[in-house]
Amino acid sequence: MTLPSHVIKNQAFWDRTSDDYQQKHGAQLDWRSPPGWGVWDIPESSLQILGDVAAKDVLEFGCGAAQWSIELSRRGARVVGIDVSQRQLAHARELMREAGVDFPLIHTNAESIPLSSQSFDIIFCDHGAMSFADPYLTIPETSRLLRPGGLLAFNMPTPLLEVCWNEAKDAVDLCLQNNYFELRSSQDAHSVNFQLPYGEWIRLFRRNAFIIEDLVELQAPERATTSYEEYVPKAWARAWPAEHIWKVRRV
Repeated sequence: MTLPSHVIKNQAFWDRTSDDYQQKHGAQLDWRSPPGWGVWDIPESSLQILGDVAAKDVLEFGCGAAQWSIELSRRGARVVGIDVSQRQLAHARELMREAGVDFPLIHTNAESIPLSSQSFDIIFCDHGAMSFADPYLTIPETSRLLRPGGLLAFNMPTPLLEVCWNEAKDAVDLCLQNNYFELRSSQDAHSVNFQLPYGEWIRLFRRNAFIIEDLVELQAPERATTSYEEYVPKAWARAWPAEHIWKVRRV
């Protein structure tokens, strides 16, 4: 099967940059630390997005080096990780051996996953596949994979960040730069990212048998530090949400 061009491009990007990415961000993502959301590492213990995962079937949707999944496995979840990058999964296997845990890792495109329907209680990602794959394909796929009552939770950039992104500066701006209504996909020389206006997200969820539980807009904590300095200045992320977490549940 021929993969879509954006999948090929993102796969090549992550295979090429994985080693540098893990070297730069590995300390912040370390499985030995309590899991946290987003570039400011806001603790799951305070946000309570996933809740108690013990004895639940959990799919990490674009797991990278699987730091999140390792910790959830240690908490009793039955975890599966998927990622489009073989190199990221190689890092995941190394960290799993280090942590003394074992769970399936699948090299696959998040838009078409070779797993049975209604296999999971929770599907989640933190700047994973929901940022780098087409939501018109991933949302139906997550709906297929979740059992009734199952939770889909994913963190990604906000539309506000996207419309304030200054391509010439390759940085977020204080002024609106881009057409909100035309949000769908954006790409540079390296990768392709996806985003939708809020109303289109809501309609897409409803069409695929999801009800919205929450939209958690993340504010950078006052004393937070990050290894993702290039993502957004802290002052910006203190005043406006650069990331948010959708929580939707399968009917």
